[in-house]
Amino acid sequence: MGDVRLTRGHAMLVLAGLALAPVACARGAAAIKVGSKNFTEELVLGEMYAQLLEHAGYHVERKLNLGSIQVAMGALLRGDIDLYPEYTGTALLVQLHRPPLHDRRAVYDAVKTAYQNQYRLTWLDPAPMNDTQALATTQSVSRFYGLRSLSDCAREAPRLRLGAVPEFTARPDGLPGLQKAYGGFRFAKIVYVDIGLKYKALTDGDVDVVIAFGTDGQIDAEHLVVLDDDKHFFPPYAVAPVVRDDALAKFPKTAAALNSVAPLLTDAVMRHLNWRVDGNKEDPADVARDFLTRAGLLGSG
Repeated sequence: MGDVRLTRGHAMLVLAGLALAPVACARGAAAIKVGSKNFTEELVLGEMYAQLLEHAGYHVERKLNLGSIQVAMGALLRGDIDLYPEYTGTALLVQLHRPPLHDRRAVYDAVKTAYQNQYRLTWLDPAPMNDTQALATTQSVSRFYGLRSLSDCAREAPRLRLGAVPEFTARPDGLPGLQKAYGGFRFAKIVYVDIGLKYKALTDGDVDVVIAFGTDGQIDAEHLVVLDDDKHFFPPYAVAPVVRDDALAKFPKTAAALNSVAPLLTDAVMRHLNWRVDGNKEDPADVARDFLTRAGLLGSG
């Protein structure tokens, strides 16, 4: 056998190489790329997905805060990201350009089948939460005008000021659709408001009713009344991870990791988590980590 003795210099080089090896391996490891759209709930969900995948042992690259569905889907189809949270109603209406459906399971099945056939993308398990469009008002306005449902609002609209974004007044699942489904809905005035200031306009008394989304944190924080969609007009907006098929094959623990959190994400839970970010100004990553840890999905921390 040859001489296996090491000089001090050789030993130091070997030790340095061993010390650097894990770092090099980590840098070279394939990363699963997690994206999100650019609003609070998506940032929280994107962080949940990223942290669950890290807990499953994967190296994760975050590409959160991308923008609209057009931006996120473009990134997904190009392979710039491997997955992101999407809503069934948005996928049905905006991406697939299908007419509205109002049964939760039918919407999920339609988008799941179409995404698989057209894009080779998989929808994982949907959460019970429903971030559907809605109309909301204050307790005092609700009492004064007798507003509990969208039928009430349709009838009383000539006495009410609506706070909305321009898109709502043009989309078929917005004001035109409401007018067709319910009749009425001819508001005394439509006030265009910034999406981030809509609840301030409502609580300041500048408008009487605003467009809302079912999991907005302000609903509970401000004790607002969400008007009952008694004719079931608005399509359901269940959220689920949408994942590239090649990523599921490459990172096989992905589905189990992400599906583990789905049953826990109710309307009440998401309102609370969203308010922690929007109202309490906490970081989405911290909010996600705290929730997952309390739920036992990241261990005891």
